[in-house]
Amino acid sequence: MRRSPDPPSLDGMKKALLAATVVASALTASLVVAPAATASGWDLPWGNGHHRGRSAIPFTEATVTAGADGSYTLKWSAGNTRRVEIKANGKVVARGGAQGRAVVKGLPAADRQWFDFEPDRGEGLRLADRLIKLEGTANFRDAGGYRTTTGQWVKMGEIYRSDALAKLTANDLATLQRLRVKTVFDLRTQDERGKDADRVPAGAAYVVADVFAGSPAFRTMPKSPDEAVKNMIDAEKTMVSGEGGKKAYTQVFEGIGKDRGRAFLFHCTAGKDRTGWANATLLTALGVPQETVMADYLASNDYRKSANDAILSHLPAAQAAVYKPLLDVRPEYLNAGYAEVEATYGSFDRYLKNGLGIDSHELRDLKEDLLVG
Repeated sequence: MRRSPDPPSLDGMKKALLAATVVASALTASLVVAPAATASGWDLPWGNGHHRGRSAIPFTEATVTAGADGSYTLKWSAGNTRRVEIKANGKVVARGGAQGRAVVKGLPAADRQWFDFEPDRGEGLRLADRLIKLEGTANFRDAGGYRTTTGQWVKMGEIYRSDALAKLTANDLATLQRLRVKTVFDLRTQDERGKDADRVPAGAAYVVADVFAGSPAFRTMPKSPDEAVKNMIDAEKTMVSGEGGKKAYTQVFEGIGKDRGRAFLFHCTAGKDRTGWANATLLTALGVPQETVMADYLASNDYRKSANDAILSHLPAAQAAVYKPLLDVRPEYLNAGYAEVEATYGSFDRYLKNGLGIDSHELRDLKEDLLVG
């Protein structure tokens, strides 16, 4: 059973504000259940590994949303098809035309419930809800499952993003083992790591990639909502052009490129800012449309809503107004990161090459490894 967050202490709040982007988890004694999410993806193995052209997968949209009652809502749109059949655990659970919606109930409990979306022409998809429901996290989700501008899809079940892992239970660790989590990248500061050390599944490699290492930021508490927003924007810029950020994200991308024994996990404390930029960079590099990248980034507001609301409810109104920008993710935060890329490197490709060491050949290999269709 998960408990509601304990009331935050004044000292705890002050410490949290010194690292603005991680205040949410620093103020909670435990995390609450996150809202349901949608996702698209496949289980493993990945078939024969070759692609049949950009239009091999006819689905332009496909989502699975897990309900609190154990049901699953399936939606899809697949051009140039007449029929779509959907299976779960090898059995047909829904049928429809090129566009459709179905609600499925009565399936057995599983770490992730996968659905095979099979069109009458072209390649199918294997889809699951994006959120991985764990007892000790609120924002653990699959980093993939998105369609690119070329009509390919980012693989799921390969890379995960999360908030802090300090409160993982034995059941959670067993789940991560079944999800094949082999490498964990911790993007947090030394102080965060010392206070709430990660719990990682047996046999997984643990790598420190401190995004804010050496950064002078976050030494004082913001005194107004505007100042808090500025802190968040400055933090996003530091992730891009700060020496700690460049080194940490280079480590992450090198790890993704080298690790063929996935799954691969990167996380910070709330799983929204440092983790959010890591995933935004990955999705952008793979060719996911900007509006999709932004939607994925902003989804942390939904996943963390219960935890954030609990924090704010314990604070006086004036103080809550200052804290809220620190708990949020907002378009202006992520956009500040992209603006810093343009200002510092001139283009996103140059950021990949000169900032993170990803040249055109490595980017091609990354796409071949992580895209299907």
